[in-house]
Amino acid sequence: MTAWLRQAARVVLPAAVAALLAACAGAPKAPDAATPNTTSRPPEPGDPDRRARVRLELASLYFGRGQNDTALAEINTALAAKPDLPEAYALRGLVQASMGDPRLAETSFRRALQLAPADGNTMHIYGWFLCQERRHAEAQAQFEKAMAQPQYRDVVRTLLAQGVCQARDGRWGDAERTLSRSYELDPANPVTAFNLAEVLLRRGELERARFYVRRINALPDQVTSQSLWLAIRIERRLGNIEAMQDQGRQLRERFPQSPETLQFERGRFDE
Repeated sequence: MTAWLRQAARVVLPAAVAALLAACAGAPKAPDAATPNTTSRPPEPGDPDRRARVRLELASLYFGRGQNDTALAEINTALAAKPDLPEAYALRGLVQASMGDPRLAETSFRRALQLAPADGNTMHIYGWFLCQERRHAEAQAQFEKAMAQPQYRDVVRTLLAQGVCQARDGRWGDAERTLSRSYELDPANPVTAFNLAEVLLRRGELERARFYVRRINALPDQVTSQSLWLAIRIERRLGNIEAMQDQGRQLRERFPQSPETLQFERGRFDE
């Protein structure tokens, strides 16, 4: 997966987990992400539904920390208390996919959609999973279904995922249109701007690509090694060697150990 796809994934998947947790509203507050452990837990509510949702919140915290085995154990505990909880199956699918078991992950996603066939958030997550499996047509179908749900409120996020997936499939024109629509709805989102600029670069729309990446790099808290590297590649294609070298100096100074700095030093502009 290229750097710009990784950047999108960092937004797509955490947002998906957050949306899953929104279904747990009303459950007792879980411990802070820095504190969960296997020896200190909140008191178990007597009601099975609330107990399952507490466990699901804990599972999401463990998953966010990369503790997949513990997250999976918490999800299974949640399902033991409430076997028909669709959010638990969706989160289990995410964990299983992260653990490198796409067969089990797909079973979990399908079970989640069986239990909640109109859940746009699960359709979004399943679509992203299918994209990672290179099942692009099926992924597009899931994204479209998610956005067609009357109560779905995360169209911008799904457009971002859909656009990235279209780019990954080499459908640059479709990707540009989809990401442009996402950007119009949320122009402050740097990940959308980044991916749109990358697609425009690949299509040879260099001035437009420069416009979007400059918007990212103009804000210090949004600058990343990937956004500077993208700016360098755009300026190089435009023949602006001075601007390219200036961006390169920033890359070296701010992110000296990054893979992008290594690529710059080695002149690997087209990888």
